[in-house]
Formats: sequence, structure tokens, C-alpha cells
Amino acid sequence: MNGIAPIRSAQPFDIAALQPGGLSAGSGPGGISAEQFEKLASAIQVSAPSTVVAPTGDFSGMLTQMVREVQAKQAAASEAVAGVLGGKGVPLHEAVLAGEEASVSFQLMVEVRNKLLESYQELMRMQV
Repeated sequence: MNGIAPIRSAQPFDIAALQPGGLSAGSGPGGISAEQFEKLASAIQVSAPSTVVAPTGDFSGMLTQMVREVQAKQAAASEAVAGVLGGKGVPLHEAVLAGEEASVSFQLMVEVRNKLLESYQELMRMQV
């Protein structure tokens, strides 16, 4: 359910090591050497999520878990924003990313709720 987790789990890399010192004979487009390009490609390589949620419990348990995950993401986003505003060294891009992740998770949860309500209403309209 979390499509950003594989990106967040990527190993941090040193941006300064990727900065070209100037155009050289071995530089590619943008002045990036093949070695620097390989470092960058390996740093941003996104793999498939390693954890796939298998249906193990009941439907209400799955919904409860979804709500808890959304709540945790909203709390993490609030902490990141507080860290940026409080000068605790939280980078701005991480706070924005956490906020957007929480927003998308909340929108997904609301859409799932809407579809469930529509399904329930359709069942109630059926003739027995």
C-alpha cells in the first residue's frame, strides 16, 4: 500500500561526490562521468516492495490497519513539520514528502470508505 517506502529505504548517497569538477574528456551529458552516473543510478534504483500484505485477517481488521497506518503517517508528517519549524535539522523536502504521503494515504482511505458506502447502499436497494 505504501509506494514510497522503496524509495525511502534507498541508501543515502553523497551528492557532493556526484558533482562534476568540470567537463573532462570522459564526461557524458551534463559533465557527469560514467562512474558518477553509476553511483547515481545505484543510489536511486527502486526495487519492488519487499513486503506484500497477504489477506490474513478479517475485513474489519484490514480496515483498522489502514486507518492506523494513515494516522501514523499524519503523525509523522506533523513531527517533520514541527522539526522544520523548530530548527531541529529536518530537511524541508522530507517534511513536504511526509505531508504529501500522509495526504495521499488519507485520500485513498476516504475513497475506500466512499466505495464501501456505495456498495452497502447498492445492497440495501436490492430486492429480496
